[in-house]
Amino acid sequence: MALIFSVVLLVQYIELPYGYVLSSLLSFGKSQATSAGSFLTRGSVNDTGKNDLKSEIDTPFNDSVGVSTDPKDNSSSRDFMVISHNSTVERVVRNKSLALEMAGKHGYGLPVTNYTSEKNSSSDNLQFIKNEDKNSQITSTQVAAPPPNLLSHVSSPENMDTNRSMPIQSPRPSTGSMGKDRANMLLNDEKPGRTKSDISSFVNSSSITMTPAKKRRFKGPPAVVVPISAMNDMLNQSRRPKWPSQVDKELLNTKKLIEGAQIMEKIHHIDVNVYRNYPAFIRSYELMEQTLKIYVYTEGERPIFHQPELDGIYASEGWFMKLLEENKHFVTTNPNKAHLFYLPFSSRILEETLYVPNSHSHKNLVKYLSSYLKTITTKHDFWNRTDGADHFLVACHDWAPSETSRIMKNCIRALCNADVKGGFQFGKDVSLPEIYIRDAKNPLKDLGGKPPSQRGILAFFAGKMHGYLRPILLNYWENKDPDMKIFGKLHDVKGQMTYIQYMKSSKYCLSAKGYEPYTPRVIEAIYYECVPVIISDNYVPPFFETLNWESFAVFVLEKDIPNLKNILLSISEKRYIKMQQRVRQVQKHFLWHSKPVKYDVFHMILHSVWYTRVFQMRPG
Repeated sequence: MALIFSVVLLVQYIELPYGYVLSSLLSFGKSQATSAGSFLTRGSVNDTGKNDLKSEIDTPFNDSVGVSTDPKDNSSSRDFMVISHNSTVERVVRNKSLALEMAGKHGYGLPVTNYTSEKNSSSDNLQFIKNEDKNSQITSTQVAAPPPNLLSHVSSPENMDTNRSMPIQSPRPSTGSMGKDRANMLLNDEKPGRTKSDISSFVNSSSITMTPAKKRRFKGPPAVVVPISAMNDMLNQSRRPKWPSQVDKELLNTKKLIEGAQIMEKIHHIDVNVYRNYPAFIRSYELMEQTLKIYVYTEGERPIFHQPELDGIYASEGWFMKLLEENKHFVTTNPNKAHLFYLPFSSRILEETLYVPNSHSHKNLVKYLSSYLKTITTKHDFWNRTDGADHFLVACHDWAPSETSRIMKNCIRALCNADVKGGFQFGKDVSLPEIYIRDAKNPLKDLGGKPPSQRGILAFFAGKMHGYLRPILLNYWENKDPDMKIFGKLHDVKGQMTYIQYMKSSKYCLSAKGYEPYTPRVIEAIYYECVPVIISDNYVPPFFETLNWESFAVFVLEKDIPNLKNILLSISEKRYIKMQQRVRQVQKHFLWHSKPVKYDVFHMILHSVWYTRVFQMRPG
């Protein structure tokens, strides 16, 4: 008997893990055993002796963010946010109350009680998310204003690649009453030649977890503010190709020619102060026209690729795509001669086509772009030579920075959402102007404005109460001063001035940030010959590497809103006249034409990308 017992004990020791021999032998099998090579799981044991495990890796990842409900709003940019569907008055009151509360916490010194609503302010809370670990279940709770240390963490350089706020752990929300709780989204691999129906199959081939729509809180003021003067010192970045080519030599020679451009003392009808370095700009532009060749990838399926949208607030990406793909001068079919490679997708149509309403996730959008990159890098070898540093994209949607921050991190990104604390990199990325096109057949409709002597309004602003800043602006200036025409959203009323008429009749037109730093008002002011006043901390204005924005625009820090009128009145009449003349001079750089015109916005976008690529080059 002792021999038999020893043999059984030996067999159990060999076959079962470690010290659980006796417990197995004596039927203590309800304990949970793990081998040294297994990963840890959390769970409980049921009555049958089996582990009822809920491993984190088995729960679907929810990349939870909100989304704007009014994508066509001409008042500002949109963020990953769901806005309350109550009446406009209630929404404005709640937003004002919340903004004032947050402002009080961040040093604005506002009377928080002025706009207190009976409703709980958490009804507009924002879910914070960070997509880092695909094997983790991350959701977020409705929270009060983020503490300063959280905002500081989010805005720090080491966290800029996340491009969003820090996640807050919470229990997994119930999905029992969601109705449609799952939406099929993703394929693991994209195949070339996909048709529109193929995109539908992409949408129906995989799934993401749907979470109930929640009222969200918008982001507060940035923890770190980079003034325009500091941005002037941040234009430096370089990359080297893995193997040299003839185009690299051409770019290096071009760089020397630009750097050696001769100084011009005075140019007839040109105020050179509008530019950072006018001789270098002119020389660079001439060399671009003589040299630049771009290869446009033919891969990619409509409507996300090769199908431009020519009206609305995101029209810049569509107009650029249309005009470049029609261009015979810059485009080459020989990729070996190309200095740049264009990724012809629309960030706006990507969102319209693949985003699942109320999912608060753009994970599937990122995966679709990743699949596209896999296609072109498998079929071609151009990306691999520079890790994408000679590739560029032109994207105007709010989500473009976060969608491309990792998978296209080396590309030159022309972005409307150019936030220096939101992942924008000087010397690699360029700021794209957001131009609201009301009529695609006539993009220059209503261009121009009254002369300075007929502009009787000191400052004008109108727009929806998006974000934390606009309620603060209205709290100080709405109906407070006859010289300051500050409104919420304007409605067309017969006999009253329209939005455009106000801009044409004002000296200064305010561009106050919404959910994101950029708004179409910056370029609208230039269209209507009104001096732009940019109230948006950390926003990088368009063509920043070329234009001296401080010569024709006013930058006001968000904290200085209470002193706004004094700041504007401190500008002498002579100085204002000069700034308004410069606005009229730079206007040509922001105009879309059905056929591109020298120095227009199409060529300026090309030049920004070209100039950035040239000055990335370093001798091997």
